[in-house]
Amino acid sequence: MPEFRKLITALAGVALFAGLASAQVGGGPGGGVSSGQVFTCGVTNGAVTPTLRAEGYTEQTGDIVIVCSGGQVLPSNTGVTTANGTTGVPIPTANITVFLNTVVTSRLLPTATSPNASEALLLVDEPGSGLNGYGPSVPQIPCGNVNFGAGIGGCTEYIGSSTVAPNLPSSAGGAGGGVPVSTPTSATACTAASPCAPGANIFQGVATGNQVTFFGIPVMPPASNGDTRVYRITNIRANANGVTAGGPTPGAVTASLSISSSTSLTITNSTLTVGFVVQGLSTANTLLRNSGNTGSSSGANFPQCSSVSVTSTSSNAAAVGVLQFAENFATAFKIRQSANAQNVPGTIYNSESGLIIPTIVGTPTAFGTTGVAGVADYGTRLKATFANVPAGVSLYVSTRDVVNDFATGAAGAQAVLVVSETAGDQPQAGGVPYTVPQATQTATFATGGVAIAPVAINPATGGGSAVWEIINTSANSIDTVDFALFANFSANAASNSPAPGTFTVTLSYAPTPSGGAFTSTTGAAASSSLTIPRFSDSLNITKNVASITLCTTAMLFPYVINVQGFDSGLAIANTTTDPFGTAAQAGTCGLYFYGSSAPTTQPFVTPTVATGTVYATLASTVAPGFSGYMIASCNFQDAHGFAFISDVGARNLAMGYLALIFTTRNQSGENLNN
Repeated sequence: MPEFRKLITALAGVALFAGLASAQVGGGPGGGVSSGQVFTCGVTNGAVTPTLRAEGYTEQTGDIVIVCSGGQVLPSNTGVTTANGTTGVPIPTANITVFLNTVVTSRLLPTATSPNASEALLLVDEPGSGLNGYGPSVPQIPCGNVNFGAGIGGCTEYIGSSTVAPNLPSSAGGAGGGVPVSTPTSATACTAASPCAPGANIFQGVATGNQVTFFGIPVMPPASNGDTRVYRITNIRANANGVTAGGPTPGAVTASLSISSSTSLTITNSTLTVGFVVQGLSTANTLLRNSGNTGSSSGANFPQCSSVSVTSTSSNAAAVGVLQFAENFATAFKIRQSANAQNVPGTIYNSESGLIIPTIVGTPTAFGTTGVAGVADYGTRLKATFANVPAGVSLYVSTRDVVNDFATGAAGAQAVLVVSETAGDQPQAGGVPYTVPQATQTATFATGGVAIAPVAINPATGGGSAVWEIINTSANSIDTVDFALFANFSANAASNSPAPGTFTVTLSYAPTPSGGAFTSTTGAAASSSLTIPRFSDSLNITKNVASITLCTTAMLFPYVINVQGFDSGLAIANTTTDPFGTAAQAGTCGLYFYGSSAPTTQPFVTPTVATGTVYATLASTVAPGFSGYMIASCNFQDAHGFAFISDVGARNLAMGYLALIFTTRNQSGENLNN
């Protein structure tokens, strides 16, 4: 469950405006306002300007808050009655358009008449916020007509008396009235004696390209001097990947407002920054670490001839290391949504979801999208994509976050392995907001009891991936989350299995276009069917994971001669057949000659030396006329060499010696200084 501190301060956006919390929010034109006072509006950020992940296609921008004050009586040609009482004439409306410097990617919630209706919302007078005034006391009421809003043909609003108490404060009449109400049954309805239902206060935006437009927003001065009318625009998501993320100076998502209205509406500060763009994953600290998680790792090394098993109780050889994902800023990892309803305007939840209005819905899709305004499909997901995994090698990962390859239960950020990168979280009754589609544990690593599950590897490409979902994190610190990685294979060096080579891992957010659910083009546009959040492949981090190396033995024959009547006998024994359980191997040896009259073709390659046999030859056969030293590199472990030097026929002089066995960079066998 998320920590309470992640909620920050409820209604922090509203508190930005001096005196707003104590002023009345909402109401309508009242007698306490001078008729010469101009109705003006100013635009500012709601609470804070958030940091957006440069990898993200669907990043939540900060709220835009329009605060209006002043009380000039609306023009007489509107026919609106400004006194507390009745009216049969609609309140004037305006269309408000927000332009971003990148594409708007808020979820589309199509209606029969508006295919681009979206989860981007405009709220009038902070309904459900708990602030002072009539507006916050009204339930959250969506307008059912996206194209017309509160205008004629839509959810038209009038001035009158509302069924919701309190109505206006005593300073503005006190009898109730002068507030936006829904369609009256007659021109004499909506009085204090016969009040009407309150008018709609939530309007959906129509998203197209880099803009979102809210149609038919009612424009009416507040009740009395000192009161305010507040328009909050929220749930606008943006393609942050389309904005250049700066170095010392971050990139910026900017919003510009345009208002078209049948009446004069003065607005100041119509352009503002609604998000700073920074890479979400730390390049320096998102990496492979060693199995003890005490430092970084350049990758594990596995000899081809030595089997490793995740269920072995006699060895930890299967432990590859720890996959570490690290935030680049404190809110780069997010849970899906908080445990509560997440429906209070202005609250900062630091989750992948925005302001949730459950009565504004779309159609759930095959990808599992919720189709509810403001609701994300899952928390932040982290993906490890493996490439070039040799045939015969299986990979296993921990099903949750770990301390290292041998221990679970890490403090701080927490995550669980999920079945796929696009499988949506599912609603659940009983106070739990959702269920994460966790992958099933299939085994336990013998040392420490870490729960593990296999990574599905495509044998044709050697590729596969594992994805985890964040279920707990802190907005007040830089979080890292670690996952254990293991290898498993049966050695068969005689059949060159597994094949030698290095395989890699790419660490990123999920889902991304490489996962196949969408392309870089469709993922970067508003959609009714694609999941939220989603990310680009453009800022991934790739590291070496492990190498399968041939099992070799390198030997030095320090003196080999075939001149002046001498010859050298050379013998190489393959001793991988032994009573100690060594894997039987077979392979060739390359003989490299250095000295006088060395062969022009290097190396001389022996026939395959079977396990338990000895290969023997003469210098006069493989390097006639040579004098110098020779290095033998054999493609099997436990090779041993012997040389015998004599005159022809060994009549006058003869000597023998054992070859010197030494290690090389790629060798993992014995080291005998004999």
